[in-house]
Amino acid sequence: MLIGTVCTLLSAAGLGVAFLVARRRRYALALRTAAVALLPVGLAMTGVVRFVVNMTFNPVAWAGFGVLACAVLLFLSGRLADGRGRGAPAAGPAPDAMAVTGGATPSLPGSRGAGRKAKGAAADPDDFSDIEAILKKHGI
Repeated sequence: MLIGTVCTLLSAAGLGVAFLVARRRRYALALRTAAVALLPVGLAMTGVVRFVVNMTFNPVAWAGFGVLACAVLLFLSGRLADGRGRGAPAAGPAPDAMAVTGGATPSLPGSRGAGRKAKGAAADPDDFSDIEAILKKHGI
């Protein structure tokens, strides 16, 4: 009884606001306001409001929500763990690649870096000669 009265008062207030909006000749907004204003009465008449109120104060319903939240968290953590294990790249090059190149970085034939060690090698002074030539060409 109280739920129906409250919903009716909310709808009456909403319809009053819709009427005031319509007087300002904003008919589309007035129609949308009236539609929203009729929702509380419609929900009260169908029994949805009573269901929600009864569920809100029911501890078993809240325990059910807790179980559902736990299930969602377990599902998402399983997906996260599965995603990390599948796409993990290898830490270094394969042992066969090290044996073929002899520990050197693979490069194209005729390039300057052919056969040079990847780590710990001293920098070649001619590495920047092409860059220096470009800078001199532009007067820098």
